Amino acid sequence: MKGGRQLAHLHIASWVLALALVGMVTTFARSKNRKATKITHIILRVVFLLILYSGGSLFASYENYDGLIILKLLVGLWAIAAMEIATVKYVKQKPAVVWWVQLLIAVSLALLLGFGFLPMGVLP
Repeated sequence: MKGGRQLAHLHIASWVLALALVGMVTTFARSKNRKATKITHIILRVVFLLILYSGGSLFASYENYDGLIILKLLVGLWAIAAMEIATVKYVKQKPAVVWWVQLLIAVSLALLLGFGFLPMGVLP
């Protein structure tokens, strides 16, 4: 994997930033600060693009595509979709519990797959 470690750092930093921005969007929405909510949500969407770029580049850097790598790709896309839909529903004050639960499950699975089972992970 050429440049895999740098891509992995960019990818991890991107999703950590995305999760922080999700918290900020919900905090601003709760305090009824519409302008800050909208700006933060736009920044979150730009960070989604960074996650997709870094994740796609990591995916392309693998030489053998096994089932776990493809599963991680799908779970990552699920996590991004859950973040977007949960925040949009929260901002619009619509029921979003199902999407928050999906976000929790998707992020947990992505972390488990990314750090536990894939070659660049930290667990044995």
